[in-house]
Amino acid sequence: MVESYFLDWGNLLLRWVHVITAIAWVGSSFYFVFLDSSLTPPQDPDLKKQGVSGELWAVHGGGFYHPVKFAVRPPQLPKHLHWFFWESYSTWLSGFALFTLTYLWQAGTYLVDKSLVNWLPGQAVAVALGFLVVFWLLYDTVCRVFGQRKNGDAIVGALVLGLVCVAAYLACHWFAGRAAFLLVGAMLATSMSANVFFWIIPGQKTVVASIRAGQAVDPIHGIRGKQRSVHNTYFTLPVLFAMLSNHYSFTYNQPHNWLVLIGMMFAGAAIRQFFVMRHGYLLGRHAHPWPYAVVGVAVILAMIWVLRPAPTPATGAEAAQGPVVTLAQVRPIIQSRCTACHGPTVQMKNLRFDSDAAIESNAANIYQQAVVSQVMPMNNATGITPAERATLGAWFKSRQAAPSPDAGGSK
Repeated sequence: MVESYFLDWGNLLLRWVHVITAIAWVGSSFYFVFLDSSLTPPQDPDLKKQGVSGELWAVHGGGFYHPVKFAVRPPQLPKHLHWFFWESYSTWLSGFALFTLTYLWQAGTYLVDKSLVNWLPGQAVAVALGFLVVFWLLYDTVCRVFGQRKNGDAIVGALVLGLVCVAAYLACHWFAGRAAFLLVGAMLATSMSANVFFWIIPGQKTVVASIRAGQAVDPIHGIRGKQRSVHNTYFTLPVLFAMLSNHYSFTYNQPHNWLVLIGMMFAGAAIRQFFVMRHGYLLGRHAHPWPYAVVGVAVILAMIWVLRPAPTPATGAEAAQGPVVTLAQVRPIIQSRCTACHGPTVQMKNLRFDSDAAIESNAANIYQQAVVSQVMPMNNATGITPAERATLGAWFKSRQAAPSPDAGGSK
């Protein structure tokens, strides 16, 4: 009980920090992509002489801003130069700590679904961490080999999409659905932060060192940094969906959940493409990117339609015509399938089902979690059967028609 309490506090505080730092990182990523896409050639001859390649005028917070971009190098470096990397590092560190506390620390409960692969906890942890490392290595190799070729962006995009599809398929066939979605999101987020750590920041430091030493600047560092930064902005919406999906079991608790994950990530990337290209469209640089938004929204609407729940049996007076299931009939099911985590020893989420009064007061919650969404027991660790879920459902509907005759008693 005490351990669970402190774990909940740790989870809450880490989640709070993670959300704050993620907002800062995603916000800066979106802003700089917008800025880069919205720059126009400078009008001031003096700016042109300094080597400014683009400028932007903006108004915000009661003042006017005039950022400019030097394509390769400025005439001289200022004394104070602001770097953007702690947003990325803090987001990854807090996210990995949260992933460790929730999923790796309790791998047997949260990572392993014995109906898929009966991993030992250590095996599950090792394979999960392998996803983060192997995807980064493969993605980085693709960028190195194909990134600078003709049509390199298209080739890299297609290959990375293929890698994500394979990873989603394997994760959803090896791990519990909720963990699989989160793992694929963590995999992409790890690559995003690795882009910053291994490519963007080192490249920028090399450029700064060259300028301070009075040496020529190799433009390849800026080209590579821009490429990885653009990749990161396309990863953001897919990652955010994966992180949020664990609260919505209808997404991951599906026979073909890997297709749901791929579809929603594809939709997020398409919608992000719309917003990235829209900035250039407003400046007349290319056609309106509305097809990307239409495709993204169409995929989401298709998912909503495909995942819609089947019609439920009638309740109320019509339900009363069916067999009445009493609390006495469901009590043994709850005792054998639920009280291991919701009993006198352990009370996950501060819920106990070891008395009739507690069962009755949590009837709607039990029905929603064990029958409708079927996310409980967690990864079906206690082996509840479809027949037992049906009995719980019939009991709840019987209660809707009329209270169970033995309700309110004590175990």
